[in-house]
Amino acid sequence: MTNLLKNLFAVFVLLVTIISCKETNTSNTEKEEFQPADSISQSVTQVASFKGQQVTGVTVASDGRTFVNFPRWREGVENSVVEIKADQSLQSFPNDSWNSWEIGQPTASDQFVGVQSVVAFENELYVIDTRSVKFQEVLDAPRIYVFDLESDELKKTYILDDAVYYPDSYINDLRIDPIKNLIYLTDSGHAGLIVLDRETGNSRRILNEHQSTKAEQSYLTFDNNKWEGFINSDGIALDAVNGRLYYHALTAYSLYSIPTDSLLTKSKKAIENSVVFEDKTGAPDGMILDSKGNLYFADLENNKIQYRKPDGSIQTLLEGDQVRWADTFSIYNNELYYTNSRINEATGDISDMTFTLNKTPLPVQ
Repeated sequence: MTNLLKNLFAVFVLLVTIISCKETNTSNTEKEEFQPADSISQSVTQVASFKGQQVTGVTVASDGRTFVNFPRWREGVENSVVEIKADQSLQSFPNDSWNSWEIGQPTASDQFVGVQSVVAFENELYVIDTRSVKFQEVLDAPRIYVFDLESDELKKTYILDDAVYYPDSYINDLRIDPIKNLIYLTDSGHAGLIVLDRETGNSRRILNEHQSTKAEQSYLTFDNNKWEGFINSDGIALDAVNGRLYYHALTAYSLYSIPTDSLLTKSKKAIENSVVFEDKTGAPDGMILDSKGNLYFADLENNKIQYRKPDGSIQTLLEGDQVRWADTFSIYNNELYYTNSRINEATGDISDMTFTLNKTPLPVQ
């Protein structure tokens, strides 16, 4: 009887061990399926939403003031530039009058026409007015309005020289270089970059129709559907400390850079010879560098926000439905702000569409 009990107990222990091992293996398999090692867990906060108003640009000033802009790509744009207040209310910036221009009216020097980008820098707000509406030719000279954020008053206006833009130019984005005292701009309508002297206001065009500033194709692909567009030099990011300017055409997959020292020369050949091909990436819109040298950009076709580390490796920060054509970026308080302009989706009436401004933490490094 004792031996029988011992045998039965041994069999029981063996069965328990087998069942336990099977359950453990099943659990591991499910964990691998639903939580793969390369999964991305990243929180996203919606800062603001805009129904029927297609937002593109965003910038956050050093004191946390947040500004967005709405290009005049169609009728019904309520404001060109808006400040998002602390209580999430929206306020025309700098006032209603500056935002009151309507398509068909004569242009005025103290009214926005077609704002594409806003950039806060050293307590000033730089506003790019393409002076273009509905993707048509410019109505008058593209310009940069500079507002003092202490008073919200216009401080200076840079009007681009006639020789540096074309009738089909669309001045897209800018970066301010405090070391060289220059402003760098991209032209996504007619491939090229513009260099503007902050002191004199004089501007000149570089890399005009250069391979590095031209679009590589005339479409992007979203869920096997083609979005038609031939968009040249668009995203731009500046490493002022190390003296390097990064730029990228939108319908393209090549990231380029150029040393800012070479932009001081007037030699076309010297400038072109200093262009460096950096990497192959997804097709992005805007770009931005953080203080650690990470370059952020979207992979538009795959609903991603990625970043290129100083060692050249490319990582994904965020992906999924919370990224819908991440258009423009700003960094504040260790968070990345980005607009969802949904350009590939906004092909008709947008009155029922909602566009958002979101933020997400920067990667821990």
